[in-house]
Amino acid sequence: MNRFSWCASLAVTLTAVLAAPVTADTGQVPCPARLPADATCYGGQDANGAFVAFAIPADWNGSLVVHSHGGPDLAAPTADRPIEDLNRWAVMVREGYALAGSSYRRGGYGTRMGAEDTENVRKLFVQRFGVPRKTVLHGQSWGGNVAAKAIEAYDSYDAALLTSGVLAGGSRGYDYRVDLRVVYQYYCGNHPRPDEPRYPLWMGLRADSTMTTADLRARLQECTGYQSPSAERSARQQRNLDDILAVVRIPESALASHLTFATFTFRDIVHNRLGGRNPFGNRGVRYAGSHDDEALNAGVERFSATPSAARDLSYDSDPTGAVSIPVITLHGIGDATAFVEHESAYRASRVGAGTAENLVQAFTTETEHSALSDSEYAAALRALVRWESTGHKPTPASIAADCPAADAKYGTGCFFDPSYQPAPFSAHVYPRPGGTRWPAMTARQEWLWARLGQVGIAP
Repeated sequence: MNRFSWCASLAVTLTAVLAAPVTADTGQVPCPARLPADATCYGGQDANGAFVAFAIPADWNGSLVVHSHGGPDLAAPTADRPIEDLNRWAVMVREGYALAGSSYRRGGYGTRMGAEDTENVRKLFVQRFGVPRKTVLHGQSWGGNVAAKAIEAYDSYDAALLTSGVLAGGSRGYDYRVDLRVVYQYYCGNHPRPDEPRYPLWMGLRADSTMTTADLRARLQECTGYQSPSAERSARQQRNLDDILAVVRIPESALASHLTFATFTFRDIVHNRLGGRNPFGNRGVRYAGSHDDEALNAGVERFSATPSAARDLSYDSDPTGAVSIPVITLHGIGDATAFVEHESAYRASRVGAGTAENLVQAFTTETEHSALSDSEYAAALRALVRWESTGHKPTPASIAADCPAADAKYGTGCFFDPSYQPAPFSAHVYPRPGGTRWPAMTARQEWLWARLGQVGIAP
């Protein structure tokens, strides 16, 4: 019997086990400042350890928005996180929706873990307040990746809004940070320093290192002077900075945050989630844009992914495109954290799965990642719900045309560019020749295989 037939034979048993109700003690808590004054908020902690929060407006329309937050946060979760998310996404409540969010059960990477905790907070809302008329899933940043996996794994959602999403998944979406990690070390040589213990750069950092974010930024400053006015940088610092930015194709304003991710989050992925295995590779990549590309390509550290690690990271985070509900994505063209080309990667996955007709992608001229205009979120949400309710599919132009009505309420501006089309993902991120991929499964096969514990990142 092949593994998928074996998995299918266990479906009934597994479903019964996993259908046990999620529990949490939730009580009324003060609502954060940006919510309507007459909203009611609740908070608590579920049985898995995730903190949860709900907000319900006085004029509740009967529908629910479930939010998947970004990150991943590496510290242990706190009760503040979902409350902060209620405040940040107050526009959803002001649009008349109840809003629910989870801190996730632990810090660190785990896309499917986040998807499961997102689904759990939805279940908790239903247990406490009843079944909503409609349920919309919203994911922001890495939470867009979490939400993209959630709508593939669970049939609980009527529609989804993915904003500023890391939608290329982990197996490709972090390649430019792999490139930054090795290119930075080639030019700077201080991460690690020559007198410090050596380790392969794909680890991000040694498991036992006591380095802090402040320590890392001090090393970045030492090498590039990125915190100093250009006139105060040495010639060597300026050349290092110019070469790193040109080769890795990231803006100066985002350099420190990307290097932080390529250090501490990579350490979490490798040591805490993959048992020390390497999911990343750069062998065969031809770097370009420096003052001496030949020397760079000859000297930069090279490595290949361990196939099982690449498989597990891909399985955990890469969208398959197996989605049947309406999905709208919204992305700032100048996003320096999750480049807009992530949208091209996501569209490619939807085209490959034959589900592109259920996808609309809208773009704005903004350069922000963490928050776009509330008016745009409202316009996109209104278009999404109308699409799901009536079957009338919006276009980027129609969403843009509807935005001024939302802006009359929120006054945060409308910056849509309906004609914009992002370049292919490979135009911004160096492609990996002959990358390792886990053979495609159906969504059902993925679900069953994960529950058997054979593949993936542990929750």
